[in-house]
Amino acid sequence: MTRPTLHLVPEARWNARDPRAPYTPARYEEEGFVHCTDGDEEMVRTANRFYREDPQPFLLLTVDLDATGSPWRFDEPGSPFPHIYGPIAPEAILEVRRFVRDADGAFTGITAGDAGQDRADPLDDGPRAPTAETG
Repeated sequence: MTRPTLHLVPEARWNARDPRAPYTPARYEEEGFVHCTDGDEEMVRTANRFYREDPQPFLLLTVDLDATGSPWRFDEPGSPFPHIYGPIAPEAILEVRRFVRDADGAFTGITAGDAGQDRADPLDDGPRAPTAETG
């Protein structure tokens, strides 16, 4: 069974990770869990509440909670904010989308998904023509 939720990540951090290794956010060691949010609309509100003043580009991961390989729970019953208490296995990342922001930094929406792309590197554009370096 799939239990999707959402996780906000700076694009630079996502791009710098090893796509074969479990993912943890920058503040995981400090906080002890991975913050998640259920639903696109709630995530846009959350992004504006905490990251509107941060100009860096952010991505939105759709995560299958049941495939993370780590325990998860709602620390506040009835809230839309599940917490994952451990790293997220690469196969638990179902989709990566980009946030849309306006000129003043407000998060206004989320782009369409990455259907058909490799989950290990969902933002990869696919095969490239050979170069002198790749043969």
